[in-house]
Amino acid sequence: MAIEIHWIRDDESLARHCAEWQRLPYVALDTEFMRVDTFYPIAGLIQIGDGACAWLIDPLSIKQWQPLARLLEDPGVIKVVHACSEDLEVLVRLTGSLPAPLFDTQLAAAYLNLGFSMGYSRLVQAVLDIELPKGETRSDWLQRPLSDTQISYAAEDAVHLAEVYEKLRPQLSDERYTWVLEDGAELVAQLRREVDPYELYRDAKLAWKLSRQQLGVLRELCAWREREARARDLPRNRIVREHSLWPLARTQPDNLAALAKIEDMHPRTVRQDGELLLNLIKDAGSIAPEQWPQALPEPLPIEASGILKQLRAIGQAEGERLGIAPEVMLRKKTLEALLKSGYPNGPYQLPDTLRGWRRELMGPALLQALASAGETP
Repeated sequence: MAIEIHWIRDDESLARHCAEWQRLPYVALDTEFMRVDTFYPIAGLIQIGDGACAWLIDPLSIKQWQPLARLLEDPGVIKVVHACSEDLEVLVRLTGSLPAPLFDTQLAAAYLNLGFSMGYSRLVQAVLDIELPKGETRSDWLQRPLSDTQISYAAEDAVHLAEVYEKLRPQLSDERYTWVLEDGAELVAQLRREVDPYELYRDAKLAWKLSRQQLGVLRELCAWREREARARDLPRNRIVREHSLWPLARTQPDNLAALAKIEDMHPRTVRQDGELLLNLIKDAGSIAPEQWPQALPEPLPIEASGILKQLRAIGQAEGERLGIAPEVMLRKKTLEALLKSGYPNGPYQLPDTLRGWRRELMGPALLQALASAGETP
C-alpha cells in the first residue's frame, strides 16, 4: 500500500501542524542526519508519523523551531522513537528541547522479551511482518533534492514506527508501560546532564596507571580536547587522537620533535596545535601537588569476576521471572560500580545509576548477595 507523504518546508506549515499534533495521543518521531566530519550531528530530515501518514520536515528550510519544541515538551503527547540517543542529539541541537514523555520501541521490545537491542528493521519484521529496504541509512541526507528512494525510506520509517507502537502498547501492562517511560526519561536526563570537561580524564583508557601529577596533565588534555572539539565542531579524534592522550600525560614532551613521536599523534595536530599542547602540558605538569587529582582506582581484579557473575544472575533470574530480556535488567557498568564501592571487604553502596524500579526490585538482593559473599571473595 502506498504511503501518504506530506512535506513541511516553511515555518508557517510547521507551526500549524505542530499545533495539530499536540491534540494527538502520540506521534512517531525519527531523524536522518550526517555526522562524518563534525562534532555535532547535522539534521537532514525530521520525520513525524501520526498513525495515518508520514510528514517530512526539511530542516534546511525551517528557521523557527519553537513550535516543534513545544510539541516535544508537551506532556500529553507520547513521543515514540527507536534507539533514540542520536535522534535526541539532533533534536536538542535544532530546537533546544528534548522529547518527553518518551517511548522507545527498542526498550519496549526488551520488556516484552522480543529481544534485546533490536535493530529497527528486525523489530518491524518481528512485529509487522514487513521487510524494510536497506541501503539508505548512510546516504547523503543533506543533498537536495533527496532521491525517491531516500524519501520512501524516510517515510516508511515514520509510518511503521507508529504501527509498531500501536502493536506493542496493548501488550505492555500498565506497570511495564510506566517502566518504559521511566527508561525513556532517563535517556533524556542523561543528555541533559552537562558533562564537565574536567571530569573526562576519569574515563580515559589506562588513566588509573598514571601518577597524580600525570593525571593533572591528562585532566587538562582531555578538557582542552573536549572544548576544542565543540568550538571547532570537529570529532574529538580530529583534535587529538584518543590513543595519544595517555602517552602525552605519561611522557610530557617538551618539544615538537618529541611530540611528533607520541603514539598515534597525527602530523596535522603537531602542525596546528603543537606549541599550544606543549605549553598546556608544561603548565599542567607544574601545578602544586595539592591541586593534583586523586589517584584513580585500579580496575576490578580477575578474582572479582565470580562475584560479578553472581550479581548478574540476580538480574537474569528477575528477568526470567518477569518475562523481560535479561540484558535490560542490570547494566554491567552499574554492577561494576556497586562492586567497586566496597571491594573486597565492604561495606557496599548501591550506585546512583541503579534507579527506579530496578533499585526497588533488585537493590536489597544485590546487597544481600555481597554480604553473603563474605570477607573473602
